[in-house]
Amino acid sequence: MRKGVRAAIIGSVCTVMVGGAGYGAYNVLSALHGDDTPAVRTGPPTADEVEDTTRKFFTAWENGRPASAAALTNDAADAEPVLTSFSDVAHIKDVHITAGRATGATVPFSVKGTVSYGGKSKPLAYRSTLKIVRGETTHRALVDWDPSVVHPDLKRGDTLSTGEAASPPIEAVDRNGTVLSKDKYPSLGPILDELRSRYGDKAGGTPGVELVIQHASQESADTTLLTLAAGRAGKLRTTLDARVQAAAESAVAKYAESSVVAVKPSTGEVLAVANHREDGFNAAFLGELAPGSTMKIISAATLIDTGITSMNGPAPCPPTATWQSQTFSNLKGLQPDLKASLSDSFARSCNTAFVKYADSVQVDSLTKEAEDRFGLGRNDWKVGIPSFDGRVPASGGPDTAANLIGQGQVQMSPLNMASVTATAMTGTFRQPVLVSQKLDDRELATAKGLSGNTVGQLRAMMNRTATSGTAAGVMSGLRGSIGAKTGSAEVDGQTKSNSWFAGYRDDVAAAAMTQDGGHGIDAAGPIVASVLRIGG
Repeated sequence: MRKGVRAAIIGSVCTVMVGGAGYGAYNVLSALHGDDTPAVRTGPPTADEVEDTTRKFFTAWENGRPASAAALTNDAADAEPVLTSFSDVAHIKDVHITAGRATGATVPFSVKGTVSYGGKSKPLAYRSTLKIVRGETTHRALVDWDPSVVHPDLKRGDTLSTGEAASPPIEAVDRNGTVLSKDKYPSLGPILDELRSRYGDKAGGTPGVELVIQHASQESADTTLLTLAAGRAGKLRTTLDARVQAAAESAVAKYAESSVVAVKPSTGEVLAVANHREDGFNAAFLGELAPGSTMKIISAATLIDTGITSMNGPAPCPPTATWQSQTFSNLKGLQPDLKASLSDSFARSCNTAFVKYADSVQVDSLTKEAEDRFGLGRNDWKVGIPSFDGRVPASGGPDTAANLIGQGQVQMSPLNMASVTATAMTGTFRQPVLVSQKLDDRELATAKGLSGNTVGQLRAMMNRTATSGTAAGVMSGLRGSIGAKTGSAEVDGQTKSNSWFAGYRDDVAAAAMTQDGGHGIDAAGPIVASVLRIGG
């Protein structure tokens, strides 16, 4: 367990006795019992302590003494394996570390060294930072341990290694043969790593010698930091479209913590996947978040397929609705309409209209609709790289109502919602794919899809939403066959809701999510519209 840092609160008696001596001069015991008790420093580390600890840590690290360097951190047990891998497993020698000017207890620094393996050598250089803190039990000035101290791309459980690559390199190309590189399409970095890990040996290449990050999760592909000897790359064709991918990259770059996926409804092929996140996580495929009102696509299909109501049937929109002691309300400013149809309430994204039907559906109605018709929640998608397949549990109580509006226990990723949009548009569930299943003979997931009657109603309601409903402003100017659904999902601890948006134009369906992004039209909507403008 990583040790924290605590700031001692010095009582008034100590303040009187110590006076203006400043932080860390004495603790309460030394003040009360005299100079015979050894002084124990408290409070933030002094400038001298920051400089001294940093110097000692760098010296031990440079000289290949991982145990000594780890002992100067506040989590030696976690630090030592990482520092050991740096010198012994990654074979990084002749290390020189240069400290920059400290800002308080934070010290930037640069690392230079040489990676040598099997007669091959290459220089390595990068920058990182560390922070000096007061040890909770030792009261010593220590390096606040995090693997990113050793390399900025390292996370908990990761280690460094140099040797023959686990997989041959690949030259990934889009559906038209355009090369897809990390440099040109930055958010594809971890995705290309996964594709290499899974298909490098099938693409016909030969492995090289590389310095890599070996991730804690066995399911995560190695991340290459430096190539000492290039292998021969095999060509791997993907379903991506370079033009749509470029639009997706540009769109998410405008909003922090954003992800988007575009698919081709007629085939299920993924046309673009992009993430703009500080953590580098592929939330577009692996995110597990409440999708808000974009879930009403599935909820509306459930109400239609179970015969509860229809597009032109009743779905009154009161100001509030109560289900099992939990009261639900609509977005601020939405006027109630007690004579609304399902199409009216869908286009205006009225929460209470759907909540009012919680007593008409069965606890598992939404779950069955999601699984049987939209192919969700069965953990059987085989996209080509790891993905989350959605979760729509048959949860009772207040969650029966909350699930209908994309809250409660429902969890989705942008990939899931792009697929939902494609299914609603065509009536046929086609499991999304990133590479052809012929590469590895994997069996794709299936579902029975939607009836023509249900599809016709969903398309009409989504088109109305895109042309005169909540999505009209965002979808304005897009020609062809269009449809959309906005969404926002409230999350505990966030000042703003997560922004969701799903839409289609001709043979392209896309969905986006922006954490802490507000309403669906605020962030996710413009992202999807940008992708559809290029892809449709």
